[in-house]
Amino acid sequence: MSKATRNVFVVLFMALLIAPFVGYPIFLMKVLCFALFASAFNLLIGFTGLLSFGHAMFFGFAAYVAGHAAKVWGLTPELAILAGTFSAAFIGLVTGWLAVRRQGIYFAMVTLALAQMIYFICVQAPFTYAEDGIQSIPRGKLFGLIDLTNDTVMYYVVAAIFMAAFALIYRIIHSPFGQVLKSLRENEPRALSLGYNVDHYKLVAFVLSGTLAGLAGATKSIAFGIATLTDVGWQMSGEVVLMTLLGGMGTILGPSVGAAVIVTMQNYLSGLGSMVSIIMGATFVVCVLMFRRGIVGEIEHRFGTKKG
Repeated sequence: MSKATRNVFVVLFMALLIAPFVGYPIFLMKVLCFALFASAFNLLIGFTGLLSFGHAMFFGFAAYVAGHAAKVWGLTPELAILAGTFSAAFIGLVTGWLAVRRQGIYFAMVTLALAQMIYFICVQAPFTYAEDGIQSIPRGKLFGLIDLTNDTVMYYVVAAIFMAAFALIYRIIHSPFGQVLKSLRENEPRALSLGYNVDHYKLVAFVLSGTLAGLAGATKSIAFGIATLTDVGWQMSGEVVLMTLLGGMGTILGPSVGAAVIVTMQNYLSGLGSMVSIIMGATFVVCVLMFRRGIVGEIEHRFGTKKG
């Protein structure tokens, strides 16, 4: 890890520490959950070159499982989050095994179709309560000791989960495994000719991305006490694509910045009703025209910093 990268991690860590003293913890938790979701998605599209239109199935289904585990099974929050995360990993393994056999737009369409199947399962399954969703999910006590009903305490738990997952993603990207993923993104036939099992690497990347997306969804359901069909709908898959492209696909911080921008717009422009979607669309068009590499990607390019 370079000195500049260590400085970035230190600044990020310090910012997360002082954030609840200058901002609203509920808003900050939402930003962190979606930043993790976008970072997980970026691991697949930005560093492996696979465009998924169905990542909400991991985010939303994990939210349902975590919510059900906490409310009905009475599990502690850390076990409920783990239950949701493992459910996303299982779905990622099954759907990934089917999807990675296709390439390009066919891969994207397969992921969208599979995500719609998960959506309809969530509509019909009795434990999801259909349109009502799972409400009043208890935060409980972390490890049976730390009461999470306080928003500030819950924020620091979410921040710790985000930092751990963020560090894991960074390590994956800069490992030999991550270098193979980048080679798949740049030139898959060449990677195949070098003897790499391309489908195997794609499947592992897909499962990792889905698992981390599930971690984001499970954490979100515990933090906010609700899991609904919105979490698993195709619109959520579209939002995470927008966040990643807006912040900078293939960069480390880009998805988090994009998530912060989108969540901030949704939060502070909510009074405008349907106009929020129009403003978000216009913002995306402007960024595509002026910042084709995304916000962070363009900054890195302008200042000559190393991407990723």
